[in-house]
Amino acid sequence: MIDATIGWHAQQRHQASIRRWLRSIALLVFLLPVVWTLLASFGITPNNVVSPPTWTGQPSLRYYAEIGVADPGFLGKVLTSFSLAAVATIVTITIAYLAAYSLLRSRVKQRALLVQGFLVLASLPVIAYIIPLIDIMRYLRLDDTFIGVTLALTAVYTPLALYVLYGYLSHLSPELEEAADLDGATVFQVLWSVILPVTVPGIAAMAIIIFVLDWNQFLVPSLLGGQFIQTVPAAMSDFYTFEREVEWSTAAAALIVSLLPLALVTTLAHRLLEQFSLGGITHAP
Repeated sequence: MIDATIGWHAQQRHQASIRRWLRSIALLVFLLPVVWTLLASFGITPNNVVSPPTWTGQPSLRYYAEIGVADPGFLGKVLTSFSLAAVATIVTITIAYLAAYSLLRSRVKQRALLVQGFLVLASLPVIAYIIPLIDIMRYLRLDDTFIGVTLALTAVYTPLALYVLYGYLSHLSPELEEAADLDGATVFQVLWSVILPVTVPGIAAMAIIIFVLDWNQFLVPSLLGGQFIQTVPAAMSDFYTFEREVEWSTAAAALIVSLLPLALVTTLAHRLLEQFSLGGITHAP
């Protein structure tokens, strides 16, 4: 019996070791492009002429200083992208949260079909939205404005946020709301004081996803923006055009700078994301 227990523990340790190695290898593969870009941003680039390939160049920060020379307005575009993504995310999550809860507690017939319809909308490519959005924003004279681009981004990603939050809120026990109703709470008091505290991890996870999607969105800001609204994806596309004759290290440095806001947001939201579970809402004991 003792030998069997020892053998079982040894097998568990061996399997845990294999899982750690697999996770490490997967993490290395996923981070390899970022590591390559980070090295290139310091002027360390691969020399593919020789065999085996070697790394050449002396580490230097001068390529980060050259970002402002190659594109004097780059930091302004980073700030614009951050502001657009942040505001659009807040508006999207607010609308999706209220709509998902209303739909969940409504008595609408064929509710499941309606929810699947939002999934279909979320699956459509952005190009399916952009033509009517451009016409609407031009008619409202909101093209190339902060408000116009924000509303367009909100329209693109609200169906996805609504679908996900609906599935997340569906795990919520109605007993919490019934207890609040007995205490005389209004609908907004229930949403703010009862529902929101237990759904913060799911909302935060969805907000991070929407923020990343808004930040990386190229088509909407490029076609609706222009002279006044310019974002990082459009700026990065300019960096990687050969006509500008910008060094690859400078382009890599610009890319690293553009990744910093995403890293900051995910780091700040790390504790909330740890509480998120795809299985549903976890109630505190």
